[in-house]
Amino acid sequence: MRPLATLLAAAIVSAGPFQAVAQQQEPPRRQQQTQPPKPAAKPRPPAAAPAKPATPPAAKAEALPPSQVGIGTFARQAFMVDPQTSTVMLFKDAEQPMAPSSMSKMMTIYIIFEELAAGRLKLDSRFRVSERARAMGGSRMFLELGSEVTVEDLIRGIIILSGNDACVVVAEGLSGSEESFAERMTKRARELGMSKSVFKNSSGWPADGQYTTARDLAVLSWRTIEDFPKLYRYYAETSWTYNNIRQENRNRLLKTTPGTDGLKTGHTEEGGYGQATSAIRDGRRLVLVVNGLASMAERAQETSRLMEWGYREFTNTTIFRAGDTVVDAPVWLGAQDKVPLVVTRAVQITAPTGQTVSPRVVARFDGPLAAPIAKGSKVGTAVVTLPDGRTIEYPLETGAEVARMGVLGRVTTLIRHYMFGWLS
Repeated sequence: MRPLATLLAAAIVSAGPFQAVAQQQEPPRRQQQTQPPKPAAKPRPPAAAPAKPATPPAAKAEALPPSQVGIGTFARQAFMVDPQTSTVMLFKDAEQPMAPSSMSKMMTIYIIFEELAAGRLKLDSRFRVSERARAMGGSRMFLELGSEVTVEDLIRGIIILSGNDACVVVAEGLSGSEESFAERMTKRARELGMSKSVFKNSSGWPADGQYTTARDLAVLSWRTIEDFPKLYRYYAETSWTYNNIRQENRNRLLKTTPGTDGLKTGHTEEGGYGQATSAIRDGRRLVLVVNGLASMAERAQETSRLMEWGYREFTNTTIFRAGDTVVDAPVWLGAQDKVPLVVTRAVQITAPTGQTVSPRVVARFDGPLAAPIAKGSKVGTAVVTLPDGRTIEYPLETGAEVARMGVLGRVTTLIRHYMFGWLS
């Protein structure tokens, strides 16, 4: 038996040294039951555009159609987020339905990656090319009717070559028909948080009732990067040769904009030219989605300009590094009376360059923690409240192992608690 009290450790971060102050409620005289802490939610790109970015130069703001948040852009829809801090830096009609074009191929690839990760597919698994697949128009991998193609070749054919024929082969191979696969795409998209996306085919070929949003594609981009770090590498390949035909990746930023490692371009007459892009510099990743541009050249120029703006005008401040102690938690019946609670990944916030930020960090856990305690046990969350009022939660783990007291120590502690606990 142990006394239970909800501990609230509040940490106010400022420009000076960090200080954490733990506040413990008076323990009850008898044990009470508590529920274990819920696991912290993984940070996700937010649905709204909460961050107030730096103001761009007046001349540029006047020359470009304005955005609801951030710099003006010629894109009809645009969304930029730092997914590691859930901070939106650019928002222009990012919840407006739009034609997904070939950017919807990212959903097809996501499902392939899931099948590979689950072991239901292997890179050398093969799918047969049907007449429907061979007859697809638009961008193609130039597959031969009746041939059997490996999953790895199909991945490259979809990502690098934007092959509509390759998408149909995958859809029929995994679900029997493209219609069934499209239903699976929509269902999985909703599960990922893409609440305003409907897919009617595997390639993004124009179809009635098919739509997505810039924000939804940003969610998909980040989930692909986060969920499949070893497979994401295919998105960075700049060219590929299949069937003696060499084709270049249409994502020009892979060669022109430092740090770019994905993702996918797209174009339809209805939606214009679009692109989902991600880049990482010095450990900081940005995700950008644009659509509705007038040409391939404008798409490349505008996407590069916006990405450079995001890195130039915003910086990240590290509040805790991975492994840093947020607070020391009291231990019940342990060989040590405290154990450090640490974050397993860096806690950062995004703000306009040069702006001082002072977030509030609160450690939430039920304690005292009962010994024995294994190192790395998930025991609570660190809740970061940003200057704009949003909160992000990070898991808290025990940073050390704590053994139980010996028998004599436990007996003495229990007697002291039940006889004199009300004085402590």
